[in-house]
Amino acid sequence: MKVKVLCRNPDDYVRETTKDLHRVPRNYDPTLHPFEVPREYTRALNATKLERVFAKPFVGSLDGHRDGISCLSKHAKSLSTVISGACDGEIKVWNLPKRECLRTVQAHEGFVRGICSRFCGSSFFTVGDDKTIKQWNMEAPGYGVREEPMNTILGKTVFTGIDHHQRQCTFATCGQTVDIWDEQRSTPILSFSWGVESFSSIRYNPVETELLASCASDRSIVLYDTRESAPLRKVIMQMRSNTICWNPMEAYYFTSANEDYNLYTYDMRNLDAPLTVHMDHVSAVLDVDYSPTGREFVSASFDKTVRIFPKDNGHSREVYHTKRMQHVISVRWSADNKYIMSGSDEMNIRLWKSNASEKLGVLSYQEKAAKNYNKKLMEKFQHHPQVKRIARHRHLPRDVLKQKREQRVMKEARRRKEQNVRKHSKPGSVPIVTEKQKHVVAIVE
Repeated sequence: MKVKVLCRNPDDYVRETTKDLHRVPRNYDPTLHPFEVPREYTRALNATKLERVFAKPFVGSLDGHRDGISCLSKHAKSLSTVISGACDGEIKVWNLPKRECLRTVQAHEGFVRGICSRFCGSSFFTVGDDKTIKQWNMEAPGYGVREEPMNTILGKTVFTGIDHHQRQCTFATCGQTVDIWDEQRSTPILSFSWGVESFSSIRYNPVETELLASCASDRSIVLYDTRESAPLRKVIMQMRSNTICWNPMEAYYFTSANEDYNLYTYDMRNLDAPLTVHMDHVSAVLDVDYSPTGREFVSASFDKTVRIFPKDNGHSREVYHTKRMQHVISVRWSADNKYIMSGSDEMNIRLWKSNASEKLGVLSYQEKAAKNYNKKLMEKFQHHPQVKRIARHRHLPRDVLKQKREQRVMKEARRRKEQNVRKHSKPGSVPIVTEKQKHVVAIVE
């Protein structure tokens, strides 16, 4: 004899605690839900609106410098430590969670031009206008002990940038030449020069650690290999690049911040044209830094804004600004991919969320599920006009908006002039040059 029994699992309908929501069983048969798509569209629209309502990216500021912030550096091993240098030669070591200054060092006379942390995090290096390279202990000295550098190297010219190797006891500086130094020696072990007056920025490749790139005063970006005795190649652009940053996940890609208001992402294997031109700033771009995932980067500009760009998109997904923030000189993305630090002219270091509407703190299971569900809904309906309009809208300062409109008019006028010249010329006499190729002048091997 067969006996049929109803068997229910209490986990399917019993709440874990009295504050949990009641679990409601649901039949997922699509024929029983004829209005599922209209409901999901409404939910996606509401989720998009709420994301913009809760988009409050500003976390806090670190105040204490007496001059503009000239450079920022992350600690190689610690998420909570950041080092800043100012235009008066002062260096501060900060604790981000507590938002307090741990140490203050009068390191140089004049500007601090560059800071980099040693690969193990035990010390950091600084360069300044006084033609010196100084190595400082990351740990503060004992009570009553005077702060002194561990090592000081006096150079012949001003150093404008510095970066440390990811795995070895060597570092690179730039000034009138690009020099490779050993920590145990007071003279460079290798020097590169390519008929250039000065270099403004130097960066090691975090993946292919023997590769470097620098920005030069002749509007060029120069690539080096420390295993070679001469530079590899350089690309000369229409205007000068201020700094560059390598993609930490894709060894051959780097992005340069240019004076012509744009950023350019290149593949070093093919420098004929940039892969992507990022075009939302309305003034010179002064600094750039990649996220640890390599999918996005953040840029700092003279137009008093900070923007976040996807690496393969020409327009920014976020723009951060405040009324008091002046020209943003330096910017860094934290190693946990959650925060962005910006240093500006008015002596403040500001801390921002990389995702403007992200909720800080520990999320419950229901909050995580709702967050993931809303994210998928917004991805599903992201191309619908109403959802797209709300998701794209960003408030801009009046001056930035005005300059953006002026640039749009100028760009349209140039495009119209090119079309007219081509239309009234002999067929084939006016070559077609793409927008990406316009910015590259020459490539020198």
